[in-house]
Amino acid sequence: MTSEGAGSAFKRRLERAVELRAVRATGMTTAEEAELAAAEEKEREKRRKVDDAKRAEYLIRDAMAQGKFDNLKYAGKPIPGLGEAYDPEWWVKGLIQRENLTGMGPKAILLRTEDSELDARLDAQFAEKQVRDILADFNKRVIDARRQLQGGPPVITKTRDIEAEVERWRERRAERAAAAAAQPAEPELKRSWWRRIWNGGS
Repeated sequence: MTSEGAGSAFKRRLERAVELRAVRATGMTTAEEAELAAAEEKEREKRRKVDDAKRAEYLIRDAMAQGKFDNLKYAGKPIPGLGEAYDPEWWVKGLIQRENLTGMGPKAILLRTEDSELDARLDAQFAEKQVRDILADFNKRVIDARRQLQGGPPVITKTRDIEAEVERWRERRAERAAAAAAQPAEPELKRSWWRRIWNGGS
């Protein structure tokens, strides 16, 4: 016997020993193992004969029966952006919105977001000079973004009239001050007995 023939015979004996060990581990006889293998092959053959449409329908029905489609995120709700025109930047906008990212993305979207939050930012300032500086910086960046030649979505954000915005800031500030003054003062809390004793009974 050649060394190649001896090697293949040894390989077959080794595979057979592994099979027998596996059969003993499961507690099945060789006949039962063969019967199980035949049944599995028959099932595989049956699955091969089923066309893809029926298989997909079966898998969907099976998943529904297991409740895998219950409590989906948009169940009974319109899918966002379904009827809108195609936007090539949809994935960037979605990422920024989902992750609540700031300072990243196309300038047009960043400026639009900043524009919607600008009044609140101005209201947080105490001096008129700070308000004017913020507005001047915002207008400069809007104009720079309109001049860009790198592509991306168009810049539709408008510049702000500094004098009109300062006047609106003053009005909002006066309204807040009037509202704060109109609120009743909190009643003075009655001092505890030990504090009265500590302060000499007054």
